[in-house]
Amino acid sequence: MQDHLLTFLLAVLLLELTPGPNMAYLATLTLTHGRAAGLIATSGVAVGLAVHALVVGLGAGVLIQEYPLIYQGLRWIGVGYLLFLALEGYRTVRETSPGRADLATMAGALFLRGLFSNVFNPKSILFFVSVLPTFVSTGPSSAPPLSNQMATFGILYVGIATAMHGTIVTLAAELRPWLIEGRRQLIVRRVLSVALALVAVWLAWTTAR
Repeated sequence: MQDHLLTFLLAVLLLELTPGPNMAYLATLTLTHGRAAGLIATSGVAVGLAVHALVVGLGAGVLIQEYPLIYQGLRWIGVGYLLFLALEGYRTVRETSPGRADLATMAGALFLRGLFSNVFNPKSILFFVSVLPTFVSTGPSSAPPLSNQMATFGILYVGIATAMHGTIVTLAAELRPWLIEGRRQLIVRRVLSVALALVAVWLAWTTAR
């Protein structure tokens, strides 16, 4: 396991640096509703990643591999949900900065959107089902138990991904005062929404089996 650890960390880092649905969604959300809203959604995304890790660790990843229809169903639900988020962001014409009371009301919805945007994210599903198992050591009897290895890799993935997502939210929040001035807010939001839609189409193409 230790032999594969550095390679695994590099693979996760490169994966998270590759533009994907989480990056576009969190940036758009933060520019629209602010840093706190972006961080709440980030926590939902983290839980979604943890769900993937848990599912694969419990052996359901094998079930997804053996029954392609399950994977295809999850994949298309994810693509459809991303397109819905992109359309919603594109239609938003006004910047809103919720107060504390409003944010408390929105928190549950923001968390669930982050959760669902990642639970059905084909990029994440493919990584946990197809890529992560290749880093697991199954040979020597001295290797850690399979469940321990999967748990370790899953925790590391969630930690790295959450750090990257938090950085995206922070950067978007810092740029927000400049980007939401005047007509810029509508242009930036729509550009990011179009980017999210393109990511959804790209995922539908590249994750097809």
